[in-house]
Amino acid sequence: MLNWNKINTVLLDMDGTLLDLNFDNHFWLEFVPQRYAQKNQLSLAQAMAILVPLFKSMEGKLEWYCLDYWSDALELDIVALKTEIADLISVLPHVTEFLTALQQTDKQVLLVTNAHRDALSLKMEKTCLQPFFEQIICSHDFGYAKEHAKFWTAFQQQQGWEKQSTLMVDDSLPVLRAAQAFGVRHLMSINLPDTTKAIRQISEFPAIRDFREIMP
Repeated sequence: MLNWNKINTVLLDMDGTLLDLNFDNHFWLEFVPQRYAQKNQLSLAQAMAILVPLFKSMEGKLEWYCLDYWSDALELDIVALKTEIADLISVLPHVTEFLTALQQTDKQVLLVTNAHRDALSLKMEKTCLQPFFEQIICSHDFGYAKEHAKFWTAFQQQQGWEKQSTLMVDDSLPVLRAAQAFGVRHLMSINLPDTTKAIRQISEFPAIRDFREIMP
């Protein structure tokens, strides 16, 4: 699927690409609504009726990924809540093998995430993946989410990678579309980002179930 000879830089997303999205889905769709309902003396259905449109309105914006924003908006300590269920954080199958294989090449490997720095720290602490990356790029440092064209301009100017020899692997189709519009040559999606859900049918981009399919 990939000609590794044509790739010099590898950009890897974190949640749903390297890490099982089950943690984040459970956190935002089940755990936070439960705690919000308890705090505000609401039924779970009432809490969901408030939260789902609120979450929907922020999708793709930097605020959607900002734990400080949600702590203020919901009056909940989001970082503390994430820490409570941190045992659910897990690496997707064959990710460590893939990263180990990449380490043995001359490729530049960068983690590029929309995750808030506090969530990023928690997940690196739990998974110990940090040593595999030359650098960890957080979209919050640029002021734009990866879905936004201005993120890609700022990120590429800072790092200086070549669009034609770069591979981006991400489970988010809006992110891949933004990367494609910017000119990133090699794009790959993940069709099983959450191991508790069904495989997604993706036709817009090449997609893999796990990293054994593109092992360098």
